[in-house]
Amino acid sequence: MAAVLLVSTDVKAQNDAVTAYYDSVEVSLLTCQPHEEIYSLYGHTALRYHDLKRNEDWAFNYGIFNFHAPHFVLRFVFGLTDYELGVIPTDIFKQEYRRFGSQVTEQVLNLTNEEKHAIHKALYENYRPENRVYRYNYFYDNCTTRARDMVERNINGQVRYQDNPDYEPTYREMVRECTMAHPWATWGNDFLLGIKADLKTDQRQQEFLPNNLLHDFARAQIIRTDGRYVPLVKETRQIVPSGVQIVEQDFPLTPTECAIILLIISLLVFAYEWKKRRTLKWWDILLMTMQGLMGLVLFVMIFSQHPTTSINLQILLFNPLPLFYIYNMYRRKKTHYWNLLVCMVLLFYIGGIWQDYAEGLEIVALCLLIRYWSNLRNAK
Repeated sequence: MAAVLLVSTDVKAQNDAVTAYYDSVEVSLLTCQPHEEIYSLYGHTALRYHDLKRNEDWAFNYGIFNFHAPHFVLRFVFGLTDYELGVIPTDIFKQEYRRFGSQVTEQVLNLTNEEKHAIHKALYENYRPENRVYRYNYFYDNCTTRARDMVERNINGQVRYQDNPDYEPTYREMVRECTMAHPWATWGNDFLLGIKADLKTDQRQQEFLPNNLLHDFARAQIIRTDGRYVPLVKETRQIVPSGVQIVEQDFPLTPTECAIILLIISLLVFAYEWKKRRTLKWWDILLMTMQGLMGLVLFVMIFSQHPTTSINLQILLFNPLPLFYIYNMYRRKKTHYWNLLVCMVLLFYIGGIWQDYAEGLEIVALCLLIRYWSNLRNAK
């Protein structure tokens, strides 16, 4: 019996020593505001482990990727991008965002020593070479959701977020808010995102964006196992102030302006054809090539692992089918393409009831209807 009591006492003393070790430790959520790099228009999140007594200060960053890896863009399009957990000194992490002029907000978490120990242990286990790489998904599994989940899994209790039932934006609306200063980035996102991106989201789904998680953490509470409620965040600091950002100019014309220019050209071509009573096949071939090549992009997105790209009604307007009719158009052979086109365009307009299309595509669809009308008229 005495031996059992001695072992029990030693274990308790060891546990007390371990927990006391974390008296000087702070674990924080770091939220970085966007800067002008295309991959950072949405902000960023990391976790900070800071031992003030022992001068250990590390940023655990789930957003590490190799842009120069083979076929990176192609793999990203197909949802096959691998990100990994990186660990760097917090001073270097802050210097990077100071260089970009991005504000970094630190939320020191209100954790017990046991919870700090659990997170510390889990982070280093996650950093092992066999564990650090994960399959990245922008909406469902990214640097922000990984940081949130790491905190939640290692808290002795439950994190309770303050509900905001009146706020139910879609994924598309949230992404547009991040890219509003970059219309062509917005257009690219809207072109690739399908109908699932127009479904309303709940609070947890909205936390894929760093600023949303920052806001939710600020109002969250921990429900301890004994029933006590304590704030999740103990203190909030700005560890990197906002700086000057160099804004690179986008293409000078907006997508709508480009679509209007296309419409004007289409009307001028139509007026010329009306007068001459002939069709300009080169204009049809140009538009069909544009349709087909853009359609190939949407076609391959059907096979992407990104859940929000698989059903995209814009494929009614842009799909590979026109490429199969270009030869007949060039040889001026009789074709059923125009009947097929008008059906697809009309279905495209109807699909706009459920899906929000990329800017200017309704105008492009009108240009195609003008081509249908011109070819139908001159075929008589």
